[in-house]
Amino acid sequence: MRWEDLLFMHWPVEAAALSCRIPAGLELDIFEGEAWLGIVPFRMVDTRLRALPPMPFTSSFPELNVRTYVRCGGKPGVWFFSLDAASWLAVQTARRFFYLPYEHAQMSAETVDGSIHYQSARRDGMASFEGSYCAAGPVTLAKPGTLEHWLTERYCLYSADPKGGLWRGEIHHAPWPLQSAEVEVRLNTMTAPFGITLPDSRPVVHFAKALDVVAWSIERV
Repeated sequence: MRWEDLLFMHWPVEAAALSCRIPAGLELDIFEGEAWLGIVPFRMVDTRLRALPPMPFTSSFPELNVRTYVRCGGKPGVWFFSLDAASWLAVQTARRFFYLPYEHAQMSAETVDGSIHYQSARRDGMASFEGSYCAAGPVTLAKPGTLEHWLTERYCLYSADPKGGLWRGEIHHAPWPLQSAEVEVRLNTMTAPFGITLPDSRPVVHFAKALDVVAWSIERV
């Protein structure tokens, strides 16, 4: 798959507000005493099974993630509170085969004068996002040990099946080509379904134009 026009928005959040919402067996990951929550809008492009061409009309679509960071057996990864997607087929596939909490949403991501204008409204009416963003600086690679590296350079995801079993999916990609970003958020209720209130402070933001990604099937932890 290819991820395009991706925006990382991160806020420090009280660890207790997140740790009670991750399953047993996972440990909330902390950076210098703080837990973090991310909201990540982007475009998913050319999604396909390995060695097969993309399926017409279903391989490219907007996606919007709400996530935090965890460890299991010392291995850092991502825990998704929700993943909204405009593709019904992608939602059903990810729920069935990856145990990921995907939701179907009405979404658009349009580029106008260099800015991405992004809208998402979950079809059940429970969560929405509307904003615009663009790159605002040169491409850099995050240095190990920095917050930027800790937030972005993660190469597995964790999920839980209906019986509470934990699963891990490995992910591979080149280091993120990060840029600073200009962001305007006009509506954001993505954390409301979880009872999580974001701080009033401006989020830590990073933009990435494009990145090719390979993912493997999940395995039981």
